[in-house]
Amino acid sequence: MTITLNHTIVPARDKRAAAQFFARIFGLHADPKDGHFAPVRINDTLTLLFDDDESFESHHYAFHVSNAEFDAIFGRIREANLAYGSAPWSLDDGKLNDWNGGRGVYFRDPDGHVLELMTVPQ
Repeated sequence: MTITLNHTIVPARDKRAAAQFFARIFGLHADPKDGHFAPVRINDTLTLLFDDDESFESHHYAFHVSNAEFDAIFGRIREANLAYGSAPWSLDDGKLNDWNGGRGVYFRDPDGHVLELMTVPQ
């Protein structure tokens, strides 16, 4: 059996702003249509559905990306002057990790969610 995650809801204080931030950093497009959610299509099988919420806990979203995608996304992280770090417990040490022989980085979005990039999956 093959199981594929199709979508997940990402809580945000402002769903449209959150979707725009994510799309800009990841080099994707936010869907501007006026629906209940502010969707960002990640790939053929996964969409993040940003939704307004008043209170929520921080979530962790991890993305396996190619080396070229890592370079592009990391460049946008630095261009946006976002704090980044090498581990979930070191979100602002300004370093990358080399776990599993690849590169990885963690950073927070404006809503406090922890976003992780890795070039070698765990």
